[in-house]
Amino acid sequence: MTIITISSREFNQHISEAKKAANKGPVFITDRGRPAHVLLSMKDYQLLSGNGQKIADLLAMPGSEDLELEIPRMRDLPRPAELS
Repeated sequence: MTIITISSREFNQHISEAKKAANKGPVFITDRGRPAHVLLSMKDYQLLSGNGQKIADLLAMPGSEDLELEIPRMRDLPRPAELS
């Protein structure tokens, strides 16, 4: 993976090159010499974010009202801490 750092000014002048570079690895964009933003490919972003679905989205799907959810009862319930 290649990491590239460019200034905001360079990014504004060469957006297509920055997008191509993001396919090879993250592109750090700086403001006044300090990292301010990161440009990633969609593939890298999805890997980083886990690409997981939210339970609320899954429950909102058509047909989900017919699903049965069985939650096993917990046998080991938490106990208050003894601090003495």
